[in-house]
Amino acid sequence: MLGVAPGFGLHFLQGCLPKNSLAYDKHAYYIRRMTQASLDRSFGFLLHDIARLVRKRYEQRARPLGLTRAQWQVLAHLQRHEGINQSGLAELLEIEPITIARLLDRMEEAGLVERRADPADRRARRLFLTERAWPMLERGRALGDEVRAEAFTGLAAAEREQLIDMLLRVRGNLSEKRGDEAGQPVAPHAKLLETTP
Repeated sequence: MLGVAPGFGLHFLQGCLPKNSLAYDKHAYYIRRMTQASLDRSFGFLLHDIARLVRKRYEQRARPLGLTRAQWQVLAHLQRHEGINQSGLAELLEIEPITIARLLDRMEEAGLVERRADPADRRARRLFLTERAWPMLERGRALGDEVRAEAFTGLAAAEREQLIDMLLRVRGNLSEKRGDEAGQPVAPHAKLLETTP
């Protein structure tokens, strides 16, 4: 922070810096203005924008099937983690437990998921997909393939594989750095993902 009062420093700084290099912000006073070109090449901005566009395109194609994006996410995570408990699923989806409870209530009424008693804890319920959910997952996977093919248009097969490999490495880099303030690694969701009785 430059520590100058709003209105004063901008005139002084304009003579010292390239035109349009600073922007006024009422909280930070002066910040470097990001140009459109720098935003387009920003890793975080680009990754977020691509994820947004993929979600939007998927939702457009999935709308006729009658499931929301949140419901698709629940189905996809349950496919990978059948038998997970409700709080574990909420943590994986990064949503509040009350939100997942309501979502699961609707999906259970629709016959897509079922809650079963946990043999190790009578207060807990384990989550499973129903027979009705599996064809929906297959249709959802086909839609995902269509969106992915659209996103990868113009990329050779080797480029696609290289892109995925690099993104996996980036995810691995960030996953390894997670931990508490003391630098201890975060334990995997072992207890939450436990599926054996």
